[in-house]
Amino acid sequence: MSETMMNRLKKLPMRIWERVKPHVGRAGLLLLGFLIASFVFAVRSCSEPEPHGDHRATEAASSSEQTIWTCSMHPQIRQPEPGQCPICGMDLIPVTSSASAGSSSPTRIVLSDRAQALAKLRTVAVRRRADASGQLRLLGRIEANETTLKTITAWTGGRIDRLHVNVTGERVRAGQVIATLYSPEVFAAHQDLLVAKRQVVRMAQSPESSRQAAAAALDAARERLRLLGVPDDELARMETQERPTRAVAIRTPFAGTVIERMATEGAYVSTGTPLYRLANLSTLWLQLDAYESDLSGVALEDSVRVMVDAMPGEDFEGKVAFIDPTVDPRTRTAQVRVVLDNAEGRLRPGMFAEATVETGAAADGRSPLVVPATAPLFTGRRAIVYVEVRDGDRTAYEARTVRLGPRLGDFYPVVAGLSEGERVVSRGAFALDADLQIRGGASMMTSPDDRAEGVWDEAIELSAAQRGKLGPVVSAYLAVQEALAADNLPGAKAGAERLIAAIATVNFERSRAAEAAWAEVSSGLGQHGRHVKMAQDLEGARSGFEGLSKEVESLLRRFGNPLETPLNVAFCPMAVGSEGASWVQHGTKIDNSYFGASMRDCGEVQHQVPPGSFLSPPADSSATRQAPAPAGGHQH
Repeated sequence: MSETMMNRLKKLPMRIWERVKPHVGRAGLLLLGFLIASFVFAVRSCSEPEPHGDHRATEAASSSEQTIWTCSMHPQIRQPEPGQCPICGMDLIPVTSSASAGSSSPTRIVLSDRAQALAKLRTVAVRRRADASGQLRLLGRIEANETTLKTITAWTGGRIDRLHVNVTGERVRAGQVIATLYSPEVFAAHQDLLVAKRQVVRMAQSPESSRQAAAAALDAARERLRLLGVPDDELARMETQERPTRAVAIRTPFAGTVIERMATEGAYVSTGTPLYRLANLSTLWLQLDAYESDLSGVALEDSVRVMVDAMPGEDFEGKVAFIDPTVDPRTRTAQVRVVLDNAEGRLRPGMFAEATVETGAAADGRSPLVVPATAPLFTGRRAIVYVEVRDGDRTAYEARTVRLGPRLGDFYPVVAGLSEGERVVSRGAFALDADLQIRGGASMMTSPDDRAEGVWDEAIELSAAQRGKLGPVVSAYLAVQEALAADNLPGAKAGAERLIAAIATVNFERSRAAEAAWAEVSSGLGQHGRHVKMAQDLEGARSGFEGLSKEVESLLRRFGNPLETPLNVAFCPMAVGSEGASWVQHGTKIDNSYFGASMRDCGEVQHQVPPGSFLSPPADSSATRQAPAPAGGHQH
């Protein structure tokens, strides 16, 4: 037997060799070696391809490659054979399937170097910009401040003999006589007053009862004039006169500027008839017309720069005091009121003005995460950007649905869907989308409309101050997580108690959407938090911790990370009876709360949520029509 054959035989298990060796002769050994060599050769033949195997596999692949015919104008038309487009009648053009075209997913496209050069693609990194700002320009008109409007009325009926203020725009002071009228009623009452006054003088030496009657008549005459509207100082003057007056003075109790004169000389007026309208023009209102798309860029107390044609090159400053809660159904605009200081009287009601509202400063003062305005392709209230990714050793471009805020000049702030440092296509995105559409991928044109459920529709935009209200809730949850990882039941129960108390302190009184979303999340948090608090052992606490972790993940998806440090979502496939479960923790080192010391490092980190960012929707969500995006996007 050859030495090679003997070596192969010796590789058999030792126990089998020791049993076989005494019972076989030389011929038997030769036969056994031949059988073993044949077996080894057969195994090797099965595992190694034939010399022409690659060629046959290539032929099979090329024969199975499917050619699809589509229309260059209507890429949704896809047929297995040539012909004409049923919509426009153009000849169909061939296109291979997505797999053969180099696209590794329905939302990803790989271009050759020549195609990239022809498309003139440019990419930029997603960055935070402190100088990202926008200017919202609105048109409006200057009006009088309604809170200073006053109306001067006739306090008695009669005929207007004279108007002392005849010009609209004239300023008047409080107590100034603005009109004189003849009132038969005042004349008669004044005459009765004078008669009663004389009667009191004549009855000075009469009996007490006569003096009291005369005094009562005088008091009645005075009260009648008071009821007619004669002020006390005017009444005292009227008592000193010898004859009843025919001219009744109408005085203004207010100071201001006459903006409307409603009376004319010789006209008869009744009690309460408006004579003049006054306004204090030291402050004015600028009523701006804001379209629906502009309303998101305006907030109360925003500073506004105002320019009027009458004073070119000169600006006036004001603040937004009111935003109309309704939209005019005819003009589709809402009124935005700006209060202007007009102490110098240079501005006048009726002027047209252009206002510039500076937008872009985040409500929490943080620099916003932005992308160029040329990067997104809008599908309505949602948008798609193309993100540069690695596909093996090639560069690919992935279509990703993102949530953007109101435009800030040349940028859009990112609410959700992108992380800082990722590169997006800023030039050539439409060419990529058209190519992806022709290949049958999930392009902008094939995305669901805004009535369908979107990837980031659950995300609630909050300021840092509002989002910070959720910080104690998440911190209490992390205390529960760390305690269970350390097999510390009392610590977990104490953390659950803190969590329940923190839930009760959260409110979003200025956001109905946030209030509604928080009502859903807080209900589950409280229920599972009480489960952990009332647990009698670690197993019971961990059972409640599973549901608690799901609610915290929902919180991160809907409100974002409220802490100043990143949070990590870890997953252990062995948890919950090998069904797998996730949890949220600090740091990237696995700290398994489901097993504690027995398997504390079992699991892997699946997502990281930076401060102010949202957790990505689950990959199996029905809303995720496109490839799942990593957590990212700063909240504004």
